[in-house]
Amino acid sequence: MSDHFGLPRSAFLILLALSDGPGHGLGIITRVENATSGSVELGPGTLYGTIQILAADGLIRECEAPTPDQADRRRRFFKLTPRGDRALRAEAARLRILVEAAATRRLMDQV
Repeated sequence: MSDHFGLPRSAFLILLALSDGPGHGLGIITRVENATSGSVELGPGTLYGTIQILAADGLIRECEAPTPDQADRRRRFFKLTPRGDRALRAEAARLRILVEAAATRRLMDQV
């Protein structure tokens, strides 16, 4: 999934949400909305389609519920793999460079 163009926005946001620890679908959606101050709302199709791709690429994996009281066989929990953590950090660094370049040109002052 990751190449020189970077991760898709939904993939980056899901990895970012899972950097806080394991999560299930609704929890990931909530974390993304909180991280973006409500400006991004992942729909179920985008969420689960992206989760399938991230899992197939080895960036996340299914895991047990973090605590027994969260265990519910209807919920599937996911967590970052070491490869997913590296991809997230690389993408964050790539985005920082782009944002810093825009900031030096005062492009964000005009938004």
